[in-house]
Amino acid sequence: MALGIRTPPESDLCGLVELRAVDREHALAELSFWLAVDARGRGYMGEAIGAVLCLAFQDLDLNRVYAYHMVRNPASGRLLARHHFRVEGVLRERVRKWGVFEDVVLQALLRDDWLAADSGGR
Repeated sequence: MALGIRTPPESDLCGLVELRAVDREHALAELSFWLAVDARGRGYMGEAIGAVLCLAFQDLDLNRVYAYHMVRNPASGRLLARHHFRVEGVLRERVRKWGVFEDVVLQALLRDDWLAADSGGR
């Protein structure tokens, strides 16, 4: 399931947030996201991730959502941390981007941690 992010007022597509590799048996999925450089710093991705997490934990009844971000992209790690994801480890040379193997950080959020983080606001 993928959701596009559009910027007002033009409504140009500037990003995407996706739940993929949904595993119903183990109640987990991968969160994947990207945002155009000129749309960063405006809160679009934070809002979109929050909505997708609600969908994952409330509607899809998942227990775990995990995400990867490249070590050289700490801003994505900070965004995940703001949503209470926890670092679980570094996977060496997990992805190849533009011909170069990159290390990635694996972070995850469990349903109980998501509920505890904002128990009064949901």
